[in-house]
Amino acid sequence: MSVFQNLPRIPYEGPKSKNPLAFKYYDAGRVILGKTMKEHLRFAMAWWHNLSATGVDMFGSGTADKAFGAEKTGTMAHARAKVDAGFEFMDKLGIEYFCFHDADLVPEADTLEETNRRLDEITDYITAKMKGTSIKCLWGTANLFSNPRYMNGAGSSNSVDVYCHAAAQIKKALDCTVKLGGIGYVFWGGREGYETLLNTDMKFEQENIASLMKMAVKYGRSIGFEGDFFIEPKPKEPMKHQYDFDAATSIGFLRQYGLDKDFKLNIEANHATLAGHTFQHDLRVAAINGMLGSVDANQGDLLLGWDTDQFPSNVYETTMAMYEILKAGGLRGGLNFDAKNRRPSYTHEDMFEGFILGMDSFALGLIKAAALIEDGRIDEFVRDRYASFSGELGQKIRSGKATLEELAGAAVKKGSAPLPGSGRQEYLEGVINDVFFGG
Repeated sequence: MSVFQNLPRIPYEGPKSKNPLAFKYYDAGRVILGKTMKEHLRFAMAWWHNLSATGVDMFGSGTADKAFGAEKTGTMAHARAKVDAGFEFMDKLGIEYFCFHDADLVPEADTLEETNRRLDEITDYITAKMKGTSIKCLWGTANLFSNPRYMNGAGSSNSVDVYCHAAAQIKKALDCTVKLGGIGYVFWGGREGYETLLNTDMKFEQENIASLMKMAVKYGRSIGFEGDFFIEPKPKEPMKHQYDFDAATSIGFLRQYGLDKDFKLNIEANHATLAGHTFQHDLRVAAINGMLGSVDANQGDLLLGWDTDQFPSNVYETTMAMYEILKAGGLRGGLNFDAKNRRPSYTHEDMFEGFILGMDSFALGLIKAAALIEDGRIDEFVRDRYASFSGELGQKIRSGKATLEELAGAAVKKGSAPLPGSGRQEYLEGVINDVFFGG
């Protein structure tokens, strides 16, 4: 039975369309810089937000009906109904990927053995639904933060029993990811951190997290997982101090514990801004370190201090994000909409309009980012800004052959105090506006 029978397959109608259930900018077959939009923008549906989130917040119960025809939520019948709804939703929007936590797929049972049996049942059902479609699994993960057992984290827990339970969940989530053909597996973004140093051995906890990740890599490779493992940086919430604060912190952790050959980063826009960075910043940090893997495509509200997971609408932000992604050669993963409708937007139609907004925002961002690259003025300015290093002395510095004494001598010979040249930020911001709105 169709869950969304009153909602159409979403067409592309172009920028002049006023139809709320049509794409204005996402034209899947349009070629941009040698690849189709669909190839550049591997959009994915987040199982947890789209099929599970009902609008519950700290001050009120849910507003959205996510039963999808099941008589009772929190049952295996409901789990199957979510699968049916999800596949119909993806088909109507032309989305070819999904992401999941283990807890999104099935309700947790009283024992691990029964929970694992339920996961086997539902992944059989999903596998059958995937046949004959182009829908694929982008990545899987384990929910190691919601249950009270993880109040002190999972890998960072002070309890060996909790640590073992986390390991068991990771093992099964990896099994499910491989079974569904997932091209990635994600860690962190949960409670790996601390509330106060008064009761925390930080070194002990980080070593345990690294050990858990190493075990996961070893097991994953042993069962045929050939994709990337990802860390998703997140600075705070739910823990006050999270060990995966931002891209740079996460990269340092991976290198310190020898995990950088198997792991890349899953950068979330809202997490970057919570860390006091721009989305573009964390993408650049990941890219220049060879760690750009996948993206959680959302945005936060800068007036609020928590992770609001809104559908992206700021085209300046999506443009600069796609600029970084294009300059880095694209994503190994995709663009997962870790985004949810606002609490008063509770209808099935709102679900579709949220994704249309997000997909169009990134499609327009892709168009404008390609235009910035083809325009060339920003790249030219950056090259010219560092041109003084193209001379003999600059090349000697860049190659590591210069000495401090040699550079000091060059400064004395120069005599007058130098200036570096204007950064011309306002000019460059004007270039962006010109590309956006010029004729």
